[in-house]
Formats: sequence, structure tokens, C-alpha cells
Amino acid sequence: MNVSRIVLAGGVAASTVLLLAGPAAAHVSVQPQGEAAKGGYATVNFKVPNERDNASTVKVEVNFPTDHPLASVSPQPVAGWKIEVTKSKLAEPLEVHGKKIDKAVSKVTWTADGKGIEPGFFQQFPLSVGQLPEDADQLVFKALQTYSNKEVVRWIEEPAEGGEEPESPAPVLQLTAASADGHGAAADAKGGEADKAEETAAASENTASSSDSDTTARVLGIAGIVIGIAGVAFGVLAGRRRTA
Repeated sequence: MNVSRIVLAGGVAASTVLLLAGPAAAHVSVQPQGEAAKGGYATVNFKVPNERDNASTVKVEVNFPTDHPLASVSPQPVAGWKIEVTKSKLAEPLEVHGKKIDKAVSKVTWTADGKGIEPGFFQQFPLSVGQLPEDADQLVFKALQTYSNKEVVRWIEEPAEGGEEPESPAPVLQLTAASADGHGAAADAKGGEADKAEETAAASENTASSSDSDTTARVLGIAGIVIGIAGVAFGVLAGRRRTA
């Protein structure tokens, strides 16, 4: 009986923890597909859950950081949603691949042209972004979530370092260490291919040399046999002449 009561009490406590933790974790977030390396490009997903029981999410706005503007932003089509990309002029132009860019994406807006995100469901909105900054560990995207009942939830609070998560946290993209230089890898690959080509050529030369050696040996062997046969025949003829 005592054991059963303990187990029952533990189950109730666990359920309570899950119920309390569930709503706190159900906010707009952003995660990369794979890694988001500093100085590179990445595909990220903005995950938007519906937190209301009596309304659907019909609009999502994601604002891009102004301190680290991204020159390249390409949304992936999402069925049932219209996408609008807004660009703004930069205070200081960016230099990307040798070209100066004076405008960058400041906001991406998804508007439902159907039912939207209904209660109990979530939706992911993929974006290809870059070039990611090299001098930052994270990017903060402030988001607005609009429901069909005109309610707007503002996910704009930046998390404090080492502090508790705010009530309406903004989506944060964590950046990883810069990856190895692709050009160097390509050069190494080319170098490896060159080494393999040299090895193949050397092997071919060795094979050709071996083949030539074998051919020469065979010719000499045949010549020796012919000479031997001629010598025997000469000897036989000479013996017959002496007998006569």
C-alpha cells in the first residue's frame, strides 16, 4: 500500500511538472538544419506553435537583427501561406564577395491564405540565410504572432546572459565555430587527385618496363633455342660427313 501511494504521488508530481513546463516551452523558436557556422550560410526553421484553444495563428512576422544584417535571405515556399520579404537601407553598406550592398532584409512576413495554424498544431517556416557574422555567437530575431481573434503576441524579449528565460523570449539562433575553408579542401582534393594520377602514371611506366623486359627475355630465349637447334643440326651433319 505504501509503495503504491508513493508511485501514485510520483506520477502526479511528474504530470504537474510537465503541465507547468509545457506552456513555458511553447514559444516561437529558431533552429538551424545542421549547423549555423560563423561566416557561412545556413538553412534555419522558425517553429511557430499555436498556444490558443479558440483561435488560429494567421500571421507571423520575423524581424532581422540590425547590428548584424544578413545580405542574403531566401524563404522556402510554405503551402497555405503568402510570403513578403521587406528590405531596408543600411546605415553602412556591406561588402559581400567583393560587392557593396546598401540594402538588407529587415523583415519576413508569412500571412495565411487558408486556415493558418489551428489549435494543437505548429508550423515551420524555413529560410536560407547568410552570410552569418564572424564576430557574434548568436543572432536574435524578434517575432510577432497574430491570431484570428486579432490578438498579437510579441516574442521580442532578449534573454539575459545567465538569467532566467523571459516570459516572451525572442527566437535566438546560436552560431557555431567557423568551418574549414572550402577552397583549401578543394585544393587538397585536387592535390590528392594529382598524387593519384602520378602514382597511376608511375605504375603504368613500371608495368610497361616490366612488359618490355619480359618481351626482351622471351625474344632472347627463342633466339637461343633456334641457335641451339642449328648447332645440333650442324653437329649431326658434320658427323655424317666424317663417317662417309
